[in-house]
Amino acid sequence: MLDALRAFLDEVSGAASRRRPFEAADYRLAAVALLVHLASIDGEFDAGERALLQKLVETRFGLDHAAARALIEAAAESEREAVDLYRFTQVLKRLLDEDGRRAVIGMLWEMAYADGEVHEFEENVIWRVAELLGVSTRDRVALRQAAKDADKPVRAGPWGS
Repeated sequence: MLDALRAFLDEVSGAASRRRPFEAADYRLAAVALLVHLASIDGEFDAGERALLQKLVETRFGLDHAAARALIEAAAESEREAVDLYRFTQVLKRLLDEDGRRAVIGMLWEMAYADGEVHEFEENVIWRVAELLGVSTRDRVALRQAAKDADKPVRAGPWGS
């Protein structure tokens, strides 16, 4: 019902004719929306976090600077419209295999450590996302440690580039 109303309003306003480059069912949009949510959960989304987000999106998804920027903007809009994390995790769980879901948790930990420390809200979000994605506690903790110890460049994700 709500989707039908939104579609009607988009049609009337002309928004329906504006094509979105990344659709809601795109796992990349879902993953980046979670990253945006995590980066802003502590009340600050500073330049360092923005730079890391840009780098993660370019490297993990094999996008050029402009395409990565467009994905981040679409994800930020999608995240603002979302009422909970389930909207994004259901897409990821449906479209990614176990390695892909673990890679998302790894990216979230990298984002959480962007400012040097993990805020309790960030830790809670990652825990909830891991639970919704079916990533084990053991894997979540190992991915946290890997992100904490990371001094290597960001790697491509298991979904290819």
